[in-house]
Amino acid sequence: MSVLAQLLAAVDDGSVEIVDLTAPLSDRTPILQLPEPFANTVPFRLKEISRYDDRGPAWYWNDIETGEHVGTHFDAPVHWATGRGGEDVSQVAPRRLVGPAVVLDASERAAADPDFLLEIDHVRDWEREHGPLPDGAWFLYRTGWDARAADQDEFLNADESGSHTPGISAECARWLAEETSVVGLGVETVGTDAGAAPGFDPPFPCHSYFLGAGKYGLTQLRNLDRLPARGAVLLASPLPIVGGSGSPARVLALVER
Repeated sequence: MSVLAQLLAAVDDGSVEIVDLTAPLSDRTPILQLPEPFANTVPFRLKEISRYDDRGPAWYWNDIETGEHVGTHFDAPVHWATGRGGEDVSQVAPRRLVGPAVVLDASERAAADPDFLLEIDHVRDWEREHGPLPDGAWFLYRTGWDARAADQDEFLNADESGSHTPGISAECARWLAEETSVVGLGVETVGTDAGAAPGFDPPFPCHSYFLGAGKYGLTQLRNLDRLPARGAVLLASPLPIVGGSGSPARVLALVER
């Protein structure tokens, strides 16, 4: 039996499970809110064209309005100033959209401290337990933040001092992007950076270092608790928008059971 036939048989008999890591996309999907004077993305909207009526008696369809970075989405290098001149989302090679996934679970720490930051030592501890980060891996950072995704205010968790969501320190972001062979970073929060990241040096270090290194980001993931620490395979499928800085994406994981 061919490798692909074996895979299909494994999916059919349940020995390989397909786990959807994508949040449903609707007008209730939380979106990033930047302070003035910065411009913000529009929320997701459906505009009905016809629905089995005189506008189109046998079909239902819609126009959509959304931003590239709404909901579960993919960040391409050109999204950030450090990646200027790099790949837009249509230029990302398909091979880079499929790879091994590792999951570092910091959900207990984030529950105790919404401003929790992942440090290099936390990743080193993970490696001592699970082995070195695989070449070309997607580094998935579980914080349990997806449990808040039904409510914009709870998800952004902002007060007069700014947003309070877990993330990665500037030092750790630089190390992961520049000194490991991971291909991208995936998170459950509204963006790849911590809520306090505007005040870091550099600001928004995950964006700055990962996209500057020609690597990628995935945000607003869910169901990371259903993945093993290592051994899953991730498939990301952004729209190939010519000139696009990113795209809403369907993100799936293959997990042996």
